[in-house]
Amino acid sequence: MILLISDLHLEEERPDITRAFLDFLSQRARSAQALYILGDFFEAWVGDDAMTPYQRSICEALRELSDSGTDVFLMHGNRDFLIGQAFCKAAGCTLLKDPSVIDFYGEPVLLMHGDSLCTRDEAYMRLRRYLRNPVTLWVLRHLPLSTRHALARKLRSESRAQTRMKANDIVDVTPDEVPRIMEHFGVKTLIHGHTHRPAIHKLQIGDLAAKRIVLGDWDKQGWALQVDEHGMQLAAFDFVTPQLVLPGTPL
Repeated sequence: MILLISDLHLEEERPDITRAFLDFLSQRARSAQALYILGDFFEAWVGDDAMTPYQRSICEALRELSDSGTDVFLMHGNRDFLIGQAFCKAAGCTLLKDPSVIDFYGEPVLLMHGDSLCTRDEAYMRLRRYLRNPVTLWVLRHLPLSTRHALARKLRSESRAQTRMKANDIVDVTPDEVPRIMEHFGVKTLIHGHTHRPAIHKLQIGDLAAKRIVLGDWDKQGWALQVDEHGMQLAAFDFVTPQLVLPGTPL
């Protein structure tokens, strides 16, 4: 069994999400072959050298899961793209490129965070290209810690304000971009997060039936996609206990 989650936006101000995640790690994820976290794991990340005690506790929890035998994979999101190899080494996880094609029970599956699919949001795409430039990343990682924290607060504030003002279709994926990138990587299944709109979309790629699975964000409830030899099942679970409370959607 393989589990995929995204968009937890972990922060000290949301102890309910933190507790649910720690329960998820100690219970359900322990029986998984692998856990994939597809971005926006943390609400903000200003550098591996600036780990708070709270973030270190999350790192240690991931390490415990990894040491128990579950492979852990982490992908950058738009909130935590400064996570680096130091954190991954301490957490016992592998940092995945966005996008990545992974074999799930004999099928190549495309994994992405999902923000790069929102090409109609031209202002964000310009900012994304700038922030992900290797030179910009080097500069950001070498700024004083106080400057990084101030910049992170500014970016979060601006992002929230702009998202409220933008049309829903602008902040969702671009319909034409989905089949384009799936054809580029030669896959029939795409899994991503970012949009906070959990769903399973049936697609047609040429003559082939395909699907796009959108992982849900953790807010009032958690979301996980379970993959095994019988197929894929997307379902939500209650924060009180990480047992499934909504029927999954078998594919």
